[in-house]
Amino acid sequence: MVSSFALKALTAFFSVSSVAAQRAGKEQSETHPKMNWKRCTGKGGNSCTNVNGEIVIDANWRWVHVKGGYTNCYDGNKWNTTACPDNKSCVQNCELEGADYSKTYGITAGSDSLTLKFVTKGEYATNIGSRTYLMKDSSNYEMFKLVGNEFTFDVDLSQLPCGLNGALYFVSMPQKGHGDAGAKYGTGYCDAQCARDLKFIDGQANVEGWTPSSNDPNAGVGGMGACCAEMDIWEANSVSTALTPHSCQPEGYSVCKDTGCGGTYSLDRYAGSCDANGCDFNPFRVGVKDFYGKGMTVDTSKTMTVVTQFLGSGSNLQEIKRFYVQGGKVIANPEPTIPGMTGNSITQAWCDKEQEIFQEEIYPFNKYGGMASMGKGMDLGMVLVMSLWDDHYANMLWLDSNYPPDGDSSKPGVARGSCETSSGVPADVESKSPNAQVKFSNIKFGPIGSTFAQP
Repeated sequence: MVSSFALKALTAFFSVSSVAAQRAGKEQSETHPKMNWKRCTGKGGNSCTNVNGEIVIDANWRWVHVKGGYTNCYDGNKWNTTACPDNKSCVQNCELEGADYSKTYGITAGSDSLTLKFVTKGEYATNIGSRTYLMKDSSNYEMFKLVGNEFTFDVDLSQLPCGLNGALYFVSMPQKGHGDAGAKYGTGYCDAQCARDLKFIDGQANVEGWTPSSNDPNAGVGGMGACCAEMDIWEANSVSTALTPHSCQPEGYSVCKDTGCGGTYSLDRYAGSCDANGCDFNPFRVGVKDFYGKGMTVDTSKTMTVVTQFLGSGSNLQEIKRFYVQGGKVIANPEPTIPGMTGNSITQAWCDKEQEIFQEEIYPFNKYGGMASMGKGMDLGMVLVMSLWDDHYANMLWLDSNYPPDGDSSKPGVARGSCETSSGVPADVESKSPNAQVKFSNIKFGPIGSTFAQP
C-alpha cells in the first residue's frame, strides 16, 4: 500500500489550505530553498560532483484566492461556490500564492539537507505535514531515470512514531507541472493511488463532484484523479519501513474520472488502472522482526544511509536491491523467515511469490504490468518527492501494524510492524507528536556501485 496523502493545513483568516491552482499570484514571493545533491560516476562514492538543486512545496498546500484580491477560493474542506461554480470558472477566477517555507510549513534546507517538521504553528494557521519536490531550476523538476543506476541518501527519522510516514519516492509527473504556475509552484502531482484529493488536475479545477472529507476538516475528494507510476523507495517511521514499486497503465501522467479511478479515494480500490497496493519488501512483513527499529540491526535511533539499486538497462528493470550503511557497516536486506519465501530483493519472481504466500486474492501489481511497467515508468523520467504525513484513511496501519487491523497476525503478510492496531489516529498523532520531523540529506545518484563503497 502507498500513502494516501491526506495531509492538511488548519486554516484561519489567512488560508493555507490544501489547494492547487494554475495561475500565480503576487501577494507572496516564491523563493525556493536551495538543496544540493551529488551525481556520481566512478566506484565507491569517491567520484561525485555537486549539483545545485531547489525544493518546492506541492501546490496543494498553498493559499489560493480570488485573482487580485484576498477572498479564499477554497477554505476548510469546501470550495467558494461564487468563485468556483465549476472547473473552468475556478481556474479563471483563482490564483496560487508563493510560500514562506520555514514559518508557515516548517520546511528548512541546509547545503545538502531537507528537514520537514510535522506540526508548524504559523502566524495565521497551523500546518500539518508537507510534500516537496526536487527541482533542476526554478521552473523545472529534476528528472531521474533510475534503471541501471542507484539512489542513495541519509535519513534521520528517530522522531517519527507509529502513524507517521517520512517518505522519499519517485513519480512519473510532468517536468514542467501544469498551467502558468507550473513546476515553480509545485503543480502536476500524480501517483498510483490516482490522487483525487488534488484541487486542480491537468490544468483544470477539481471542483465538480467535490465531496468534503468526513474526518479531515481540510481535505476532500473531487471528480477527477491524477494517475502515474510510482516507485516508493522509502516509506518509513522509526518502527517499520517498506520498499514498494507500483505499476500503472499508462505509466505516465493520466487523468481518471470518479469511482473509476480506484485507489485510496474510491469505494472500489481496484477499479482503476494503477496498482494501489504495490509489490513491497517490508522486513517485518516477511518475518524478520528484529532487523529494523530502535536498537536493532538497522538502528532507527540513529542516522542511516539508504542505498537502492535498480538493476537493468533502458526500460528493462530486472531487480531492485536495498542496502543500509550504518556504523561503518554495509547491511543488506534480510532473508525472509516465512516458509516458501526466499531472496532479499524485488524481482518479478519475488512479486509472484508474494502474491502466492500472502494469498492475495487481488494483486494489481502484476495486473498492470509488474516490473515491466515499472521500468517503463522509470524510463520516462521520474520526479523525486520527499514528504511527511499522517493517514486519515488507514491510520498508517498498512505500514507499521497489522493490516487489515482485524486480520490474523499469524497469517503471512498481515503483520507489518509492532504498532498497536489502535495507533496512528491522526488527531492523536498530531496532539502527541507535534515536534516530530524527518531529515533527508546527502543525496547521491549514479551508475550501480558509484554512490557507496560496497564490499
